[in-house]
Amino acid sequence: MIPSSLPTVFLVDDDASVRRALARLIKSAGHQVQTFTSAREFLDTSADAEEAACLVLDVRMPGLTGIDLQRELQTMNRNLPIVFITGHGDIPMSVKAMKAGAVDFLPKPVNDTDLLRAIERAIARACRDRAERIKIEDIQRRVEQLTPREREVMALVASGMPNKLIASELGTVEKTIKVHRARVMEKMEVGSLAELVRLAGHVGIPRKKV
Repeated sequence: MIPSSLPTVFLVDDDASVRRALARLIKSAGHQVQTFTSAREFLDTSADAEEAACLVLDVRMPGLTGIDLQRELQTMNRNLPIVFITGHGDIPMSVKAMKAGAVDFLPKPVNDTDLLRAIERAIARACRDRAERIKIEDIQRRVEQLTPREREVMALVASGMPNKLIASELGTVEKTIKVHRARVMEKMEVGSLAELVRLAGHVGIPRKKV
């Protein structure tokens, strides 16, 4: 079982000799690696890993191609950074792959140094994406603690509206808004309006027009 705390390199290539050679290379660089013989096998057996991970992917394979797998992962909202490798790639294909978010597009036989550098970039992106995802999940956890009225108050406070106007907007008194506002700040674990505005923006809470 691969330790979940370490980034994983998923390697998908239908050529057994290429798969073995690349797996050895990736392991020699100190990375965890899991190999798959096809895009379909990867989809069927790879868990939606919580750890940071990247994908080294052959372009032309029987059944689902590498480009097909990239498209399928996007549909599933699995944003794995991808390094494509191919013996048959052309310029339009590489442009399409890069526009869809690929980290690199390397020709076979792949240069070891180029591949390891691309993997390092992919893992770095995966770690950034994972950190951002964890941050958003933590903010959403805090938002879920708010009552519906507190969420309304948060949106209005984040818009820069003063307590008196918020009270008027919500049909209550300023003293009540102060209480709601204090609870919002406590539950969102922030100490300033600027922090509250930043968190609201991260999770897409709409700011009301003042």
